[in-house]
Amino acid sequence: MSLEHALREIKLDLRKYMMKPAKRSKVVKLSEMKDFFMDSEAVEKILSKGKDPVIYQYYEFIEEEAPGHLTIGLTVLYPGKVGKEYFMTRGHFHEKDSAELYYGISGEGILLIQSRQGETDYMVLKPGTIGYVPPGWGHRTINTGRKRFVFLFAYFSDAGHDYGVVKEKGFAKIVIEEKGKPKVVDNPKYLEG
Repeated sequence: MSLEHALREIKLDLRKYMMKPAKRSKVVKLSEMKDFFMDSEAVEKILSKGKDPVIYQYYEFIEEEAPGHLTIGLTVLYPGKVGKEYFMTRGHFHEKDSAELYYGISGEGILLIQSRQGETDYMVLKPGTIGYVPPGWGHRTINTGRKRFVFLFAYFSDAGHDYGVVKEKGFAKIVIEEKGKPKVVDNPKYLEG
């Protein structure tokens, strides 16, 4: 393999918050996430008005989904709330126990992690901060600010994603606004087991 074919260049546009090349990208709207938010009435109220806001979008560079390769991506998580709950990513566990890194670029939010047994931890992720998600822990990000929350991520390309367990059980904690500030609280709909 020549160097021309071995070395990859990935460019970030930090004005438009885009990554090129992106072999996979997606815009995720509220209608796709209605089962992930706690307040289903608030979700239906927003959607019944003919609105379907963009919650987040992401770009991923994947060389190959094989052992030893890395997937590198950029997520743009928009500001907003559904009821009292801040906009968030779906959250997932990896199918293989794999760590993941997050690097804050713009805005501010929370990186929430959870073990399969329901133990949780979280940190504030902001520009210049790196969050490390240990192998085996599920994770989701929450935009607690008033502007776009933008971060890079990297994980082993063969890790896979399990969104189903989060859709079924939720996370043990959610992030809501209380008295104008973010607060991490127990999720009343969390299903243990």
